[in-house]
Amino acid sequence: MSRKIAFQGELGAFSHAAALALYPADQPVPCVTFEQTIAAVQDGDADFAVVPVENTLYGRISDIHHILPESGLNIIAEYFLPIRMNLLGVPGAQIGDVRSVQSLSVALGQCRNFIREHGFETINSVDTAGSAREVAERGDPSRAAIASAIAGEIYGLNILASNIEDAAHNTTRFLVMARESRMPAPDGDRIKTTFVFRVRNVPAALYKAMGGFATNSVNMLKLESYMIGGSFTATQFYADIVGHPEDENVRLAFEELGFFTDYFRILGVYPAAAPKDT
Repeated sequence: MSRKIAFQGELGAFSHAAALALYPADQPVPCVTFEQTIAAVQDGDADFAVVPVENTLYGRISDIHHILPESGLNIIAEYFLPIRMNLLGVPGAQIGDVRSVQSLSVALGQCRNFIREHGFETINSVDTAGSAREVAERGDPSRAAIASAIAGEIYGLNILASNIEDAAHNTTRFLVMARESRMPAPDGDRIKTTFVFRVRNVPAALYKAMGGFATNSVNMLKLESYMIGGSFTATQFYADIVGHPEDENVRLAFEELGFFTDYFRILGVYPAAAPKDT
């Protein structure tokens, strides 16, 4: 029996592409919002959720950093998806027929050079996959969409030009969320641990909390802060480190962290993926 994989966006979205890459034999479940994506797993309507957390061009996806810690779900995997933009047109259209391009504003911004070179008018839309669907429904050879190759396949559009993004390094990191944790065995730098914490209200608490990671040679890949509860004084930190909680150096770093925090929760322990492997 195939599993159900929830993602945010329409069929053909880049999140759909990530879900297909990870779980090609399973059933994709498109959701309108990130909250609905997470809820699908919480409620048992989906087995896993594939959610984007950061992009090499645009940084962190802030909504997710607020949703994940409160979701009660566990990170079980990560995946890096290179973002490849394509100009999609209706069957029979040639690139010379195109006068306007439609896509998410972020996607249009990532293809400025190509758009300027061809003198296309731009049309902002709510997402990339939805733009492909709308172009297919209009059937107008003068309008094209900028979206994934998968969107072209789903909505019957042809690729008029591929890899039209300005930055070849454009990559999005996705996390896979599940109801149950999957604690892998310790495996050196091939394991990542993600956690959140709040420091106690004492002088230099964050500095002291971080000291244990430095003295125990724990590689911290990410440390980000965001406000919680609508307060300027309530701050939560989100962190990624290399290593497993059972590793001696990680155990000691967490032990020291505990002296200076009043909240700590591990969101997931999972195999590290490398962008070059995608």
